[in-house]
Amino acid sequence: MAKLKEIAEFLNKELKIDEINDSSYNGLQVEGKEEIKKVGFAVDACLESFESAKKQGCDLLIVHHGLLWDSKKIMIAGILFKRISFLIKNNIALYAAHLPLDCHAKYGNNIQLARLLNLRNVKEFGNYHGFNIGFSGELEKEMSREEFVSFINEKIGANSEVLAFGKEKIRKVGIVSGGGDSSLQEAIDKEIDALLVGDRKYSSIQMAKDGRINLVAAGHYETETWGVKALMPLLKEKFSVETVFIDYNPSQ
Repeated sequence: MAKLKEIAEFLNKELKIDEINDSSYNGLQVEGKEEIKKVGFAVDACLESFESAKKQGCDLLIVHHGLLWDSKKIMIAGILFKRISFLIKNNIALYAAHLPLDCHAKYGNNIQLARLLNLRNVKEFGNYHGFNIGFSGELEKEMSREEFVSFINEKIGANSEVLAFGKEKIRKVGIVSGGGDSSLQEAIDKEIDALLVGDRKYSSIQMAKDGRINLVAAGHYETETWGVKALMPLLKEKFSVETVFIDYNPSQ
């Protein structure tokens, strides 16, 4: 039977959480049972995910968006109190990996998306506070903008918002999941044909227009299920635990 401490230490090392500056407190955020039989995987640490984890008999929940973030003061009150109380009451441990699970070259959201889209000549992309969190590459064959958006929607189950200000033909693609439009200027500078992100800010509209680039916002949730899913077979094989993906999209 797997030990919680062993799983947490393994993930800390595998995801290199101590090497990445992040606003999230990555790693084990809430302790639970010492012995782990079943692990749940979800995008968000929220009551709906916790309730589903309890219902499905999970001893540990691994998420992309955890409960604890940088703050001068952390008050265990309100919604945070409800969430932590639920975990403690039901003896469910919580592990979070934010940026380490965006940028990881094997298990990260962005490399998984690059593989899903069958990109070639994949390179690191999306500089964020001194390190790259995304990837860029080339499609196997050039597509029209409409074909490319349909391709994305089909592959990841999205209903993408498109700022169609760039080329009508797409070959070179940049990927930064979640709020990845922070990489828009870099994509323009590197002459990317289309930047795939989760969601975008209002200010990105004019920047994309002035920069003559296509920006495809496929959904924050839709672009960030892939990292936690990639960890499932890894932990199942390494620790002989049951695994389950908890699919809860708060925007639906």
